[in-house]
Amino acid sequence: MTAKFDEGLLAFLVCPLTRTALRYDRESAELVSDAAGLAYPIREGVAVMLIEEARPTGA
Repeated sequence: MTAKFDEGLLAFLVCPLTRTALRYDRESAELVSDAAGLAYPIREGVAVMLIEEARPTGA
């Protein structure tokens, strides 16, 4: 069973690179920073907010 991400955390989390709001992409299980063009993975319900772990979104 995969742990579910608590969407209430979005009110407190920001992109560590740009300090801007994130959006939750349920389909890919990632937190996306449109400002930075990065997607931070969510693993076992925990957002991995490390720039080194983020993938470029191509946007």
